[in-house]
Amino acid sequence: MNKLAPADYLVFILYFVLISLYGLFVFYRKKKKQTTAQDFFLAEGSLTWWAIGASLIASNISAEHFIGMSGSGFAIGLAISSYEWMAAATLIIVAIFFIPVYLRNNIYTMPQFLAKRYSNQVSTIMAVFWLLVYVFVNLTSILYLGSLAISSITGISFGLCIAGLSLFSIIVTLGGMNVIGYTDVIQVIVLIIGGLVTTYLALDLVGEAFQLDGGIFASLGLLKQQAADHFHMILDDSSPHYMELPGTSVLIGGMLINNLAYWGCNQYIVQRALGADLQTARKGILFAAFLKLLIPIIAVLPGIAMYVLHQKGMFQQEMADGTGLLKPDHAYPTLMNLLPAGLKGVAFAALTAAIVASLAGKANSISTIFSLDIYKKFFKPQATERNLVLTGRSAVVVAMVLAAIVTPALTSLDQAYQFIQEYVGFFSPGVLAIFMLGMFWKKTTTGAALSGAVLTIPISVVLKFLPVWTSGGFPDLPFLDRMTITFLAVICIMVGQSLLWPKREGDAHTVVVDSAMFKVTPSFTVTSVIICGILAALYTIFW
Repeated sequence: MNKLAPADYLVFILYFVLISLYGLFVFYRKKKKQTTAQDFFLAEGSLTWWAIGASLIASNISAEHFIGMSGSGFAIGLAISSYEWMAAATLIIVAIFFIPVYLRNNIYTMPQFLAKRYSNQVSTIMAVFWLLVYVFVNLTSILYLGSLAISSITGISFGLCIAGLSLFSIIVTLGGMNVIGYTDVIQVIVLIIGGLVTTYLALDLVGEAFQLDGGIFASLGLLKQQAADHFHMILDDSSPHYMELPGTSVLIGGMLINNLAYWGCNQYIVQRALGADLQTARKGILFAAFLKLLIPIIAVLPGIAMYVLHQKGMFQQEMADGTGLLKPDHAYPTLMNLLPAGLKGVAFAALTAAIVASLAGKANSISTIFSLDIYKKFFKPQATERNLVLTGRSAVVVAMVLAAIVTPALTSLDQAYQFIQEYVGFFSPGVLAIFMLGMFWKKTTTGAALSGAVLTIPISVVLKFLPVWTSGGFPDLPFLDRMTITFLAVICIMVGQSLLWPKREGDAHTVVVDSAMFKVTPSFTVTSVIICGILAALYTIFW
C-alpha cells in the first residue's frame, strides 16, 4: 500500500527534527564567526576531515542513486557499479594532483581558477555553462527522481513532492556551507542505515520467494545463479547494454574522464574541500573513497534482487507505468513500499536525506558561482560581504524555483541515471581538458582554452547525431566512447593552437604548480593502496 503508517511518520518526524535542531545549533554556533562570503560559501577552516568526506558523499548520493542506479541495476546489473567503484580510484587521483593546486592558489570557485589561469572571458563562459547544467540537468533530475519515489511511497501528489523537497532544501542551504557540511554527517548515517535496511529486505524477499535456508548470504548466491548476466562488470559488444557501458571504457576511457571532471573540476564537489588545509582535505577525500565502495550494496543490489523477483512473476503491475510498460526506475519505490511500519520510515528518511543533501549541495554551488563569478564581477564589483551572502541566498531560491518548474518535463524518462550521465557528458570532456592542460602544461594559451570551452558541446552533439544525419553511415557510438573522442579532440585542438599561436604578452598565468605539492604522507599511501586492492579484487571476481 502506497502510504506511510503512523510509526513511519514518527520516524520521519524525528529525523526532520534532528536535522533541523542540529542545523540550527551549527548555524548559531558559527554565526559570530561567519562574517565573510568565504565563511558562508566554503565554511573556511571549519570542516573536519570526516565532515568533508561525509559531505562529499551526501552531496553526491541522491535520488539518482537510490532510484536511478537501482533502476539501472534492474535493467543492466552490477556493471553500473563502475560509476561508484571507479569514482573511489578517481578520488585518490584528485586528492594527490588536483586539490593541492586549488589550495595552494587560494581558489574558491572553479571559474576563479579559470580566470587566474586563463582569462575572465574563459571563466565567464564556463560559469554560465555550469549554472545551466546545475539548474536544468542536476537539480531537475534529482527533484524528478526524488519526487517520483516519495510520491510512490506516500501517495502524495508528484507536484506537492517537488514543492516540499524544494522548500526543505532551500531551508538547509540558506544556513551556508557550515550547516550543510555538518548536517551532511547525519544525512550520511541515515542514508546508509536506511539503504542497508532496504537491501536486507530485498535479499530477504528473494529468500522467501525461493524458499531458501541460510539467510541473506544464500539469497546473494541465488541472485548470481538466477541473474548471471547481471554480475559482470565489463560488458562485451554482444550485450544489449553495451552502448551504456562499453567494455573497458568503464576503466580507462570515458568513465575516467567523466569521474575526473566530476570529482576534480566540479564546484559542487570540490567546494567541500576548498576551505580546509591540505592534509584535512586529503583525509576527507579518502574517507569519501571508502564510503564509495559501499554504495553499490545499497543502490545496485536491491535493483538486481527486484529483477530476479520480477522474472519470477512478482511486482508486474507495480513495475509498470500508466501504459503497462516496464519502468526500471520503479524498482526501488516498489521495494520500499514492502517495508514494515517503522522501517519504511527509516528508508523514507534515508531517501529524503540523500535528496535534500544533494539538492542543498548543488544549490550552494550555484549560489557560490553566481555570487562570486557573475554578480561581483559584472553587477557590483564593490559588493560587501553581506551583499554577497544575501545574493547567494537569493540565487538559491531562484535556482530551486526554476528547477521545480522544469522538473515535470522529465516524466517521460526510462532510466534517469543514464540521462544524467549522458547529457552531463556533453560538457565534461572539455572541462577536464581545459583544467588539466591549465594545471600541468604551462604553454596552454587563453585562446586555446576558449576554443576548448566553445567547441566541447558542438563536437559532442555532432558525434551523437552524425549516425542519424548520415542514415547510419557513421557508427552509433556509446556515449562514454563519444566522451573519450571529444576529450582527445579538444586536447589536440588546444595543444595545436597553443603551439601554432604561442602566448602573447598579457596572457594570464598566475597559477602556482610545483612537484612538492604532490607529495603524500605514508598513511595516505597505505590507505590508497588498500582502496585500490579492494577495487582490483572486485573487478577480478566480477569481471
